[in-house]
Amino acid sequence: MTRSRCAGCEKRSDGKLPAHVTAYLTLALALFPDDDYEEVAARVTGSLDRFGVWDAGWTVPTASAITQARKRLGRAVFAELFERTCGPVAGSAGPAAAAAALGTARGSFLRSWRLLAIDGFEVDAPDTPANVAEFGYSGSGEKQSSFPKVRVVALAECGTHAFVAAEIGSSADGEKTLAARLYPRLRGDELLTADRGFYSWPAWQAAQATGAALLWRAPTNLDLPVIKVLPDGTYLSVVIKPEVRYAGRRERLLAAARASTDLSNLDHIPDAFNRQGEQIARLVRVIEYDIPDRTGDGHHELIALTTTILDPADARADELAAAYHQRWEQETSHDQLKTHLRGPGQVLRSRLPDLVHQEIWAYLITHHAISALIAQASTAADLDPDRISFTQTLRLIRRTATGTAAIPPSGLDRKTP
Repeated sequence: MTRSRCAGCEKRSDGKLPAHVTAYLTLALALFPDDDYEEVAARVTGSLDRFGVWDAGWTVPTASAITQARKRLGRAVFAELFERTCGPVAGSAGPAAAAAALGTARGSFLRSWRLLAIDGFEVDAPDTPANVAEFGYSGSGEKQSSFPKVRVVALAECGTHAFVAAEIGSSADGEKTLAARLYPRLRGDELLTADRGFYSWPAWQAAQATGAALLWRAPTNLDLPVIKVLPDGTYLSVVIKPEVRYAGRRERLLAAARASTDLSNLDHIPDAFNRQGEQIARLVRVIEYDIPDRTGDGHHELIALTTTILDPADARADELAAAYHQRWEQETSHDQLKTHLRGPGQVLRSRLPDLVHQEIWAYLITHHAISALIAQASTAADLDPDRISFTQTLRLIRRTATGTAAIPPSGLDRKTP
């Protein structure tokens, strides 16, 4: 018997599951959402034995034992596990990587930037007093939801559909509130796309401060005065902090920007800063277009995108418009997780808020592992990841998870508990 098995057996001597085994079992619960705790444990003991964290002499734990072990684990472990293991999937950003990835991860890069989207979705939790107190219902009166709603806002790679960062909150937490916690995690080699509902001055400031490039749809009420028309038909504009209400100052700032010979930024314009040295204006580039064959809502609607990529030589207008519409790929990510992995209309298992957090993180980690596997397979076969069925991949993983699965979650396969 190996040292890891002995250590594990010592932990099992009091009937308690070690933390790392509990983590594996929680991930397995996300892989088999239709099965009860004991059936899921029985399914995966073969793989756990091969990973070196299970002993064939152990009995399958009861549902109560698994629940108690999950309670001991708490809510923070899986958030940290996701943070450590669920990084970018589509390779390294940069011109060479983007060119190499063009055939196998279409939509993953725009030139030297990794293409990300931000969006949110809701999950139903069991209707228990603890979950209601933590997460609340959405709506009110006759329109109140039947179950407590958990709100999730996430960053996802557009090309691979892999979630790379997420925040979990209650139904009362707005998407903007949760998104604000994600912006500091952006990287300088990333281009973040976002719908107009995410725009605000503080959000734009926080996201741009990371060095990441931004490509967000402008809300209809955002004033975008023309500062300079560029050769490709896009134009430079200035967005100003809403608290700056004095019209004279705004006009002086715009006049100074129009007269400037250096429009790489506004750092040389005094009116772009307040007395405390805080920046109150940002230079942006605006791409305006419509979609002629669009029907229904938005027919002939003018779409205005704002971006921090100011030079058309760095990204053409048509490239940026196409990149923005890759944002819709995140809807595929949501569908894969909510409909195919978790099951349509499925309510979470967890009756306590800590376990709800665990369960959602387990789904996000499991989805990321599947997305990574699809990306690897698509690269090997020189295919777009969209050409490989998520559903068929999931079925294959479920069939092999009983003893031949080959994708243990990185960071969990410890030799000692």
